Parts: sequence; structure tokens; C-alpha cells
Amino acid sequence: MVDQTAQISRRAVRLPDRWTFGAFLIAALVLLPILSVIWIAFHPTENIWGHLIQTTLPRYLRNSVILMLATGLLSAAIGAGAAWLVVMTRFPGRRVLEIALLLPLALPAYIAAYALVDFWEYAGPLQTWLRGLFGWQSARDYWFPEPRSMWAAIFVLSLAMYPYTYLLTRAAFREQSANMLEVARALGCGPWALFWRVAMPLARPAIAAGTAIVMMEVLNDFGTVDYFAVQTLTTGIFTTWLQGYNAGGAAQIACVILSMVLLLAGLEKYNRRKKRFHSLSSRAVPVSPTQLIGLKAWLATAACLLPILFGFVIPFAIIAGHAMDEWSEWLEPKLWRAIFNTVTLAGSAAILTILGALFLVYGARQSRGKLLRALIPVTSIGYAAPGAVLAIGILFPLAAFDTAVADFIEATTGYDPGLLLTGTVAAVVIAYSVRFFAIGLGAVESAMGRVTPSMDMASRSLGRTLGQTLREVHVPLIRGSVVVAAMLIFVDGVKELPATLILRPFNFDTLAVRVYHEASLEHLERAAPAAILVTLVGLLPVLILARSGRT
Repeated sequence: MVDQTAQISRRAVRLPDRWTFGAFLIAALVLLPILSVIWIAFHPTENIWGHLIQTTLPRYLRNSVILMLATGLLSAAIGAGAAWLVVMTRFPGRRVLEIALLLPLALPAYIAAYALVDFWEYAGPLQTWLRGLFGWQSARDYWFPEPRSMWAAIFVLSLAMYPYTYLLTRAAFREQSANMLEVARALGCGPWALFWRVAMPLARPAIAAGTAIVMMEVLNDFGTVDYFAVQTLTTGIFTTWLQGYNAGGAAQIACVILSMVLLLAGLEKYNRRKKRFHSLSSRAVPVSPTQLIGLKAWLATAACLLPILFGFVIPFAIIAGHAMDEWSEWLEPKLWRAIFNTVTLAGSAAILTILGALFLVYGARQSRGKLLRALIPVTSIGYAAPGAVLAIGILFPLAAFDTAVADFIEATTGYDPGLLLTGTVAAVVIAYSVRFFAIGLGAVESAMGRVTPSMDMASRSLGRTLGQTLREVHVPLIRGSVVVAAMLIFVDGVKELPATLILRPFNFDTLAVRVYHEASLEHLERAAPAAILVTLVGLLPVLILARSGRT
């Protein structure tokens, strides 16, 4: 009898506490949209997979692959080249350009697309100036690249996304030892040989990681490719679901995107596993930049200035010009409603995401189980999944939940409340939280990992509960990292377009949605104020990176 009581007591001790249970629940909620997409794809109401394979899917897949590969290569070339110049050489304007190279991060690609097409289309200032200069009368008198094409989309996306590769590659070049480079020079390596045979192989994992991020962002993009009339897998989701009224087919296309995302992530990790380099010196000497003189110095300045001009300065100037031409648009009530909606959505998502990440990381810290800790990296997959994919995965579980709750309330009280979450702001906030959960999780996990476990034990020995320990010990110590993560989530929420378009309530616009709709109707002057506000908010990450000492 005593043995049985002891066994029951031990089993009771093994039951998860509320922190562990809550952490498991948060991890499950974050992973639910992905699992939902997979379930819908394999159990569609009307299976059109065969029809997709025979008709549109090959075109979607081909365009997506071309766009990813071309944008990835061009972004890698721009980012790695700029990183090499600012780290390894000195030239006029280097310190300013080193920070300015981050500016395209602030400008969403779809806004840059609207501005650049307005600049180089037939009626735009560039072609108008060329016709006046050479006396051409019509488009038949000269050839000019098609403003809305695959290659134009590649150009715009590359200029918008090269900072991902630039940031990682610059850090990799900075970590290389000057001693190693001096040895290479002593063995007869010139500047090009030093770059291709020594520095580039060492920085290859960083370049591959940055390129993988760029390619995943290309898969997520909707506004740019839709404006350039390039049919990709993401546009295929919108077409199949919203125009073809087939959620199962949209989920099947979404599964193709998820497979490509997982493949990219796997290839990036495999590349890092196969390419490892170690410094044999315990005292690595920082790289000493080489002073460029004459024409070489000014060519280096021009090489770093061009992506800034076309990736940020010119598009922003065009948008700002339209915004100043139509001052009345700033007083438009719809604009101010969009501002309020955007701040509400992005702010709520930032708070909810940070709270969820705190609970999950702290619960895993207190739990001794390996399963919960193994789940933490998996919950980051939402950041790699495109917004359109997450929208599908969120909408159907919410609809099922609403239906179940409404049926229960009606059976109990006789009152039918209708849908509670589906088609509301809550659905968009949940999508944002899942999409950007990796940002909050990474920041909280990194910051909390620097808090020694002895502080937990000291707090508990003084009679504090787990909740009090989190609130009074951990939160004050990690406040800086949490605030930065919340700001980044807020910024990404302001710029998010695909998930917002699908999940937003009727007649509910954010700044990003307003920009998309007005620009799609060729009303760039009406889209300009919202585009300016989105870009100004997007400058926050650049300022954070500049102040953090990474630049």
C-alpha cells in the first residue's frame, strides 16, 4: 500500500506545472497554422491538385524559382561587394555609406516598385527627358526596357533585399584576422586573389545565410510581383482562393511554398555544416582597411552609392514628391483611420508576441523536459512561412473554433453570437504574432540565456514564486532586448501586406493595404502619404542597428 502511494505521488510530481503547460500551449498555437495548411492540402473539399499540375502550377513554380535564384544572386553580389569595400578599404564617404547601405531595409519592395515604375514608364520623367533630348516622337522611335516585367521585379527586389546579405557578410569580413590576410599577401595574392581565394571562402556561410533569407523573402512577396504582373506561387494562392474559391487548392500551393522554404533552410544549415573555419590564433588581429586613392577610391564610392540611390533615395524622393504635390491627401479621413488601424494591429501584435515568447522561454527554462526545449526552434518556422500561407492556416482553425463556440452558446442559451474571431482584427493580430514570433523568441531567448540560473535560485530561496521571479528579476535585466524586439515586430507588422489583405475585416485598411490599393489603381499621389509613413516607420531598424554599434 505504501509503495502504491509513493508511485502515485511520483506520478503526480511529474505532472507539468502551469508554466510548462502554458509553454507547450503557446508552442502548439504557433505551430497550428502550419499544421492546418498541411491538413487542408491533404483533405481538400474539392481536390484540384491534378488540374493545378496540368495548368498553372508549373508557371507559378518556374517564375518563383527564376525570381528567387536571380534575386538571390544579384543581392549576394551587391551585398558581398559592398561589405568587402566598407570593411577592407578606405574611400571617400565610407563611414556614411556604411550606414546608408542599410536604408533600403526601410523601404518595402512594393513601395519601391510603385515609385520606380512611375519614374521609368513611358509617361515618366526618364523617358520624357530622353524623348526631349533625342527628338523621339513615340515609343516606335526607340527601344526601352519593359517597366513591368520579370527582370524589373528582380531589379527592384534585389535592391530592396541586398541589406540582408550585406549585414551578415560585413560581420563575417570583420571577424577575419588581419594575420591570415597578411600571410596570403606574402604568398603572392593580389587584391582579387585575396578576395576570391581567401576572404570569400571564409565568408561563404554568411553569404549563403543572407542569400537564403533573401530567397525566402522573395517567396513571401506579393505586392511587388503582383504590380509587375509576375505570376508566382504567392499570387497563385490569392488567385486560387479568392478568385477560384478553392481553399484546398490554395493550401496545396501553400504546401509547395512550405516545402521550398524548408529546403532553403535545410540547404543553408547543410552549407554551414560543411563549411567550417577556425582561427588557430587566440589573439586575432582586426582587419586594417587599405587606403584607396585616385580613380579606385571614387569608383568604390560610386559602387556603394548606386544601390543606395536606386534602392532608397530615388524611390523615396519620387514618393515624397507626390506627397508634397497633394497636401490635401494628408487630411483624408481614410488615411488617418488607416494610421489608427495600423498602430493598433502592429502594437497589439508586438505586445502579444513578446508576452508569448517570454512565457515560452521562461517555461522551457523552468522545465526539465527535453521535448519543450526541442520545440522552441521549431516555433520559429512562422517567420520563414509567407504571410499568405499563414493566413490560410489561421483562417480555417479560427472558423472551426468560432463555429464550435457559437453552437455551444446557442445550445446553452438559445442565442447565436455568430463568428467571434474570424473576419475580425483578432485574426490579423494572431497572424502577425505567428509570423514574427521568431523575432521575439530569439531576442528573449538570447537575453534570458545571459541571466545566470543562480539568480533564479536566490530569488526562490527568498520566497519568490516563479511568476514573481520573472517579473522582478528577469524582466528588468532583459528589458532592453525586449523593447528592441517589440519595435522590430511593430515595424514588420506595419509593412506586412499578404496576411493583412486576406484576413482583415471588410472595409478595414492599414497603411500597407492603402498603399497597395491606391497604387494598383495608378493613384500614386493618394498612396504617397501612406507610403511615406510606412517608410519612416521602417527607418527604426536602421537606427537600432546604427545605435547598437553594429555599424
